[in-house]
Amino acid sequence: MYSAVVTTDPTPARAASPTADRLVEATRELLWERGYTGTSPKAVQQRAGAGQGSMYHHFAGKSDLALAAITRTAEELRARADGLLSGPGTTVERVTAYLCLERDVLRGCPVGRLTQDPEVMADPVLRAPVEQTLGWLRGRLAEVLAEGRASGELPPSVDPSGTAATVVAVLQGGYVLARAAGSPEPFDQAVTGLLALLHPPRPA
Repeated sequence: MYSAVVTTDPTPARAASPTADRLVEATRELLWERGYTGTSPKAVQQRAGAGQGSMYHHFAGKSDLALAAITRTAEELRARADGLLSGPGTTVERVTAYLCLERDVLRGCPVGRLTQDPEVMADPVLRAPVEQTLGWLRGRLAEVLAEGRASGELPPSVDPSGTAATVVAVLQGGYVLARAAGSPEPFDQAVTGLLALLHPPRPA
């Protein structure tokens, strides 16, 4: 959510092992569903169809496996976002494409939800890819918005950094509102309202 990648990448050996890959994917799913505290090694092993010996052969423990899972999730999120923000179109069209990206709204953002997990936030290693990814997203959006201001598409009064932070805040807040309501409607309303602010008014 930048052309750079998260630096805490799992080792090539892990990526090359089908068992390790299943363990990482199972952990990603469980982190999204239950959070770090609710994701036990036993639950990961059952979801991945792997034994305890296989898990500890590839990973030092729950934290090590969680780091690999969070890192992969962060990389995928960044790649999807950057593909849209670096694609063709005007600034507003690219930001709109990102905002209108299909999301599983009621499950929440797989990265943003981790900020509500006390154990993840208390661990500097696990927190790093979350912080880096959200920081990258704000920075990448700011770059795109700055391009629009420089080209005259957006007015000089637009603050790229402030507007980028607003975009991220609206998305993350929209997830919270949708989950609280049990409906994606509040998320859709938040995005629609933000799009109305981003589209410059047409001359009379």
